[in-house]
Amino acid sequence: MASSKDAVVLTVDGHEVRVSSPGRVVYDATDSTPAVTKLAVCEYLVAVGEPMLRALGDRPTAMERWPDGWHEGMRLATGPRDPDADGFYQKRLPKGAPDWIETTRITFPSGRTADELCPTSTAHLVWAAQMGTLTFHPWPVRRPDVDHPDELRIDLDPQPGCTFADVRRVAETTRELLAELGMRGYAKTSGNRGVHVYVRIRPEHSFEDVRHAAIGLGRELERRDDGVTTAWWKEERGERVFVDFNQNNRDRTIAGAWSLRARPGAPVSTPLTWADLAELADPATLNVTTVPDRLADGDPWADVDEVAHDLAPLLELWETLPGGELPFPPDYPKMPGEPMRVQPSRAKKQE
Repeated sequence: MASSKDAVVLTVDGHEVRVSSPGRVVYDATDSTPAVTKLAVCEYLVAVGEPMLRALGDRPTAMERWPDGWHEGMRLATGPRDPDADGFYQKRLPKGAPDWIETTRITFPSGRTADELCPTSTAHLVWAAQMGTLTFHPWPVRRPDVDHPDELRIDLDPQPGCTFADVRRVAETTRELLAELGMRGYAKTSGNRGVHVYVRIRPEHSFEDVRHAAIGLGRELERRDDGVTTAWWKEERGERVFVDFNQNNRDRTIAGAWSLRARPGAPVSTPLTWADLAELADPATLNVTTVPDRLADGDPWADVDEVAHDLAPLLELWETLPGGELPFPPDYPKMPGEPMRVQPSRAKKQE
């Protein structure tokens, strides 16, 4: 590591990455965590680089950038025309990136295309952090086939009134259901209050098929646990854990494994064994200062790529359980069989 007054140069995987303003505070100190500098974020990525690349390597990846760090009161942009936001999603690789940064071309639902970061080296991750990236949002596909997901993502999103214990319970039910279907799920914290369960699948299906598989799984979870919902409209969810099936759409991503989140204390979306998840009381204890030490016991997702499952058992649930098609996100093209995109309370007023 070389340094100057205003920058530090890290040598990572044979590449030199210049880190400007290394002492800039990216996360303020909390009652339980110290302040975190830009250099500390880069060093964290070096520490977790190997397992992180196992999770998101060769995947088109959007960067959630916070150029001035994340501090209480800051806001993430809600769209491209939001100039007053402090953070934003960078989907296209910015101009001026080093020539050793790799990309892959993806197609959005609109038909437009973009060349997006495609990490293959820890140096790519550190370069992104130098650009202010805290959270990496990988697609559920790998190059060269970016149109057929190899990953089903089950996003268990606790609604207001739910506890983390509720989410743990639903995650365990998810594990049991997948096991009954001959499938293995891998769990991680979301970096906030939720849990994500990933399943490696054969890259043979469209995004729409994978979304339908998530709906089928969610409906079976609803049948087994009345604390689960697949209701798209928030007013219908109640105090339940929402299975966010729409996270499996094209160009919908969730925080990648080992990613930092823009929240107090620099929490991490942390892969866990099922036994460790069952014992976890507070996901905020998994943060930039504590997570690297957990790797001394190995990567809980070390064997995640050993088996790619057939999606057929979940598609059968989609086809056999009642309910039909569910709404797509509001910015998504209108899809075949989709119900009206009007929340139920407004629909009643219009009748």
